[in-house]
Amino acid sequence: MRPIGYDFYMLDDLQRWLRYDSWANRETLKSLSPGSPTSALKRMAHIAAAEGLWLDRIAGKTTGAVWPDLDVERISEALASLERRWRELMQSGNPGLERQVHYKNSKGEPWASSVADIIQHVVFHSAHHRGQIASDVRAAGKEPAYTDFIHAVRNGFID
Repeated sequence: MRPIGYDFYMLDDLQRWLRYDSWANRETLKSLSPGSPTSALKRMAHIAAAEGLWLDRIAGKTTGAVWPDLDVERISEALASLERRWRELMQSGNPGLERQVHYKNSKGEPWASSVADIIQHVVFHSAHHRGQIASDVRAAGKEPAYTDFIHAVRNGFID
């Protein structure tokens, strides 16, 4: 596998994608309530837990469950903490995008991934589950959050 070069422009892109991810997570959470489909709440809690897990791995820590049972208030608290933690990591001047993070996945298998690949995975993983949440909400007869990236850009929700 050839090494990937990480540069200033990639840092800008990753920061932008993380701003989008935070915005989209907030919008999705606003579409949920304690009466929302259980599956939607579980997926939203999973998004928060998985992002926290990846941040912990980047920091060299191990962490808890990836499918926790959280209510809307606790998910909101977790998302606020994640937004702050991502911002701190990315504004540290050099988050070490090429740095290899060694970890074990949920099956206990050892892996190593670059910080840049982890960030991209987090954004894509969360978008995948937000799509599932939108389906859950729509199936329950409610209107899901509109979290398309281009919608966020066109409306100035992210720069």
